[in-house]
Amino acid sequence: MTVNLVEELKWRGMVHDIMPGTEEQLNKEMTTAYIGFDPTSDSLHIGSLVPIILLVHLQKAGHRPIALVGGATGMIGDPSGKSDERNLLDEETLAKNVAGIRSVLSRFLDFDSKEENAPILVNNYDWMKDFSFIDFARDVGKRITVNYMMAKDSVKKRFSADSGVGMSFTEFTYQLIQGYDFYHLNMQYGCLLQMGGSDQWGNITTGTELVRRMNVTQSDGEPAKAYAMTCPLITKADGSKFGKSEGGNVWLDADKTSPYKFYQFWLNTTDQDAEKYIKIFTFLGKNEIDQLIAQHKEAPHMRLLQKKLAEQVTVFVHSQQEYENAVKASNILFSGGAEDLKQLNEATFLDVFEGVSQAEIKRSDIVDGLDIIAALSSASNFLKSNGEARRALKENSIAVNKDKVTESYVVTQKDLINDKFVLLQRGKKNYFMIKAI
Repeated sequence: MTVNLVEELKWRGMVHDIMPGTEEQLNKEMTTAYIGFDPTSDSLHIGSLVPIILLVHLQKAGHRPIALVGGATGMIGDPSGKSDERNLLDEETLAKNVAGIRSVLSRFLDFDSKEENAPILVNNYDWMKDFSFIDFARDVGKRITVNYMMAKDSVKKRFSADSGVGMSFTEFTYQLIQGYDFYHLNMQYGCLLQMGGSDQWGNITTGTELVRRMNVTQSDGEPAKAYAMTCPLITKADGSKFGKSEGGNVWLDADKTSPYKFYQFWLNTTDQDAEKYIKIFTFLGKNEIDQLIAQHKEAPHMRLLQKKLAEQVTVFVHSQQEYENAVKASNILFSGGAEDLKQLNEATFLDVFEGVSQAEIKRSDIVDGLDIIAALSSASNFLKSNGEARRALKENSIAVNKDKVTESYVVTQKDLINDKFVLLQRGKKNYFMIKAI
């Protein structure tokens, strides 16, 4: 292959464990590899960006990626990294989640492509739904010993003295079902490699073992080949969980996390994290990244790394247009006036000024014209009294929609942002919102 995928992933810090022979196989020929996505929600958050990016790297290197949505395994719940058992999802919720995840994945991988290494999207429910328990126990269960399954970290931790929780038979079988997925994809598509997070190593190696034991020989009489590779679980330098903001998960869907908030998440990363993340979450080359890191260290106050990281990831997940809108919205806090504010859609405007106190007033009051003193005090209670409002106006510290105003100003319909809001401001950071109803 023209690109050494493992070498590329290693300098980016994206290889944790790799089975012997994996790199040689990838360098030898176009290889089909898969990653599974757990349908615990109807979308994916930025924790799933790493496996998505792994599949994109795989295709860019000339290999064929398979994205597997776990419609069957999602009914059980993966015990890896979990201290207790998950609630089981009903079929209706699961179907909704699977459809949502398919939609997200389709934004990054073109499953309709006609290329030789075109991505493939599969759902393991399609081949597991008609598999009887007796057939599974006989054809799959007999291939792997209980001793082998008990040796996996995900199982051992749940049986440890500290845990005391134990594990149901349902979850215990998870690694066998995931392992069977690998076997099925190996037989159906010639899939030779499974990738995933480092917490998946036990499940993945069970899969390689099943491929070897169920597909005993190839045409040349050699045991079937199967490989495994995992990437590290992403962490933050301060030890806190990656992918969480104050509002919870950072999602890849705009209706769950707006492009503005998404952009802000990456923009607000620490220097240490940005240096790591720009290698993992962007497709920029090594020389460009090394140069960026050097420039950033010379002038850290410019936040070049964070700006480039936020740009690259926002464009990748959303679009160039959404990135530009997010930058524009961010700049409005520091500069810009009424015309800039009026260019923001309602969702972005409310995102930018999230948490700002507000008061509702009758639309008719604004239609008739509302003098600025009333707008600041009696109509909104932003300021305590007319006297305080006058003093603030004389100090030239009052702005309407980011533009400074005087005591003679009258708030009218032309001041409405999205035909609904007026932004009042005292000083640099004290905001208040009037909502016309």
